[in-house]
Parts: sequence; structure tokens; C-alpha cells
Amino acid sequence: MPKKKLSFEDAMKRIEEIVSDLERGELPLEKSLDRFEEAVKLARSCQQTLEAAQKRISKLVRTEEDSFTLEPLDEPSED
Repeated sequence: MPKKKLSFEDAMKRIEEIVSDLERGELPLEKSLDRFEEAVKLARSCQQTLEAAQKRISKLVRTEEDSFTLEPLDEPSED
């Protein structure tokens, strides 16, 4: 049975739990690797969610005529 997709918030919470488990160092190697793989998959999912959200974001800009228009949010610069 396929696992249901977690919300962004639930995925982040699960990543935090996994990091905490791994930092304690009490898991056997195989379980640690399984948890690490799970965290990587969740992180990729979160990144995709953030990228999709960024595409939806618009900013309100005042025009010369004192009206407002929506423009896409500028991409972050890679300085």
C-alpha cells in the first residue's frame, strides 16, 4: 500500500525526529541508514514544495497611476 504524502510541516517535523534519532547514536547501522534515506526523500519533497510555492508568490507593486499590479517575485540572486 503506498504511503500518503505528508504535508510540508509534517515532513519537516519527521526530518527533525530523524535527525534527533541519528544524533543520539543509539540506532544500529542499518536502521540509521534507513532513517537517513527517509530524511533525504523527505527533504527532496520539501524542496519541491518550496519551489512550487515560490512560483505562486507574487508581490504587489504600485504603478505610476497609483494603482496596484501583481508581478512575479524576483528570483533570489546567487551571490
